[in-house]
Amino acid sequence: MSYFGTDGIRGKFGELPITPDFILKLGYVTGRVLIESNDNPDRKPSVVIGKDTRLSGYVIEGALQAGFNAAGVDVHMLGPLPTPAIAHLTRSFHADAGIVISASHNPYYDNGIKLFSGDGKKLTDEMQNAINDKLKAIMSGGMEDDLVMPILDPARLGKNHRIDDAKGRYIEFCKGSFPYQYDLGGLTVVIDCANGAGYSVAPRVMRELGANVIAIHNKPDGININANCGSTNPESLQQAVLEHNADVGIALDGDGDRIVMVDEAGRLVDGDGILYVLATQSQDRTEGVVGTLMSNMGLELALKAADIEFTRAKVGDRYVMQDLEANGWILGGEPSGHILCLDKSRTGDAIIAGLQVLAVMQAQDKALSVLTEGFEKLPQKLVNVRLSQMQDPFKHEELVAAFDKAQATLEGRGRLLIRQSGTEPMIRVMVESDDEIECDVMANDLADKIKAVLG
Repeated sequence: MSYFGTDGIRGKFGELPITPDFILKLGYVTGRVLIESNDNPDRKPSVVIGKDTRLSGYVIEGALQAGFNAAGVDVHMLGPLPTPAIAHLTRSFHADAGIVISASHNPYYDNGIKLFSGDGKKLTDEMQNAINDKLKAIMSGGMEDDLVMPILDPARLGKNHRIDDAKGRYIEFCKGSFPYQYDLGGLTVVIDCANGAGYSVAPRVMRELGANVIAIHNKPDGININANCGSTNPESLQQAVLEHNADVGIALDGDGDRIVMVDEAGRLVDGDGILYVLATQSQDRTEGVVGTLMSNMGLELALKAADIEFTRAKVGDRYVMQDLEANGWILGGEPSGHILCLDKSRTGDAIIAGLQVLAVMQAQDKALSVLTEGFEKLPQKLVNVRLSQMQDPFKHEELVAAFDKAQATLEGRGRLLIRQSGTEPMIRVMVESDDEIECDVMANDLADKIKAVLG
């Protein structure tokens, strides 16, 4: 079995695998893998650890820290910061790995662990598999010397360090991605911080670049992260943009790696819309864009009309990254708002992606609504089917037959995507068609059938 999903390890806090004892072991075995892969035996490996604003993050932080120290790894504690900040600071500190304590857009009672390699990218499959193998061994009591967590040399235990200027370092990094010849003077920007990891740094970045910033959902209390706010619930942002007569709205998710935007008329611009603007309106024209299986067909058609190549990766920003590197391109992302601008950052970064859109607005002196002209989404319906436990719908003949029939109906004018969530016991049903009513009816009918069969 693998403890890792599409984006690290995630679950409800207090239930395996998100329990203090499991997290302690995760820190330990990850430390052991880092030590075993260390080319310089005289240098003690180090990691940086950051988190979002969930209350459970304090417990997980302590358990991880203890596990790494027991394995002989030094730990640099960053405190609450967006996921891309941890990726950046991993490189900045020349650490061997970066650890993020977050469940991203999930509710507060969930939490998780994301891991970055020393170069600030998502952990390689090879490294992830090595950690998973040791986890399986330690969870079954199979580590050497019959000890669950053997201490090889107490003189080489790891130490802890608190990094007090982590926020300032990341803020300057974000500001450095914005073209030096422009600023945000004259723009009124509403930022929905999702009561999450970006609550402090996101408004500061925009203000220091000259924007008039109105921050909402920027007072985390440990349990209000993503609660009716953020990139998954942008309605309050849309309302705030209209109320304040703002030029643009930006919504982050709980860990600050996803972004959706709102134009001056209160209309939502999701990840597909952001990719369209950056691909077609930026000063430096891109050769190609990587989307995912969830990307709207309208984006594909609009990029084709602009003579820009488009390919689809599996869902997950790590797969977008892999395809970008394979093609030698710099721009890709997902409709949910993971946007990769590889000429600015090595991972999906909501603040940096937002800054690139604002830079286009300032350079062209155009509203976001004008920049998105030419991109028209095909009607799309997404229905999430929550199950009591995860099951594969393609193992049931009656469901496969229903999927095949629906796909045949959509042939040539739409798409059907049935996908298992990598983070929750959920089946996602997506129907895309040139007929909005057909989209809605077909998606709900298939969702009802999946629920009836899988429970």
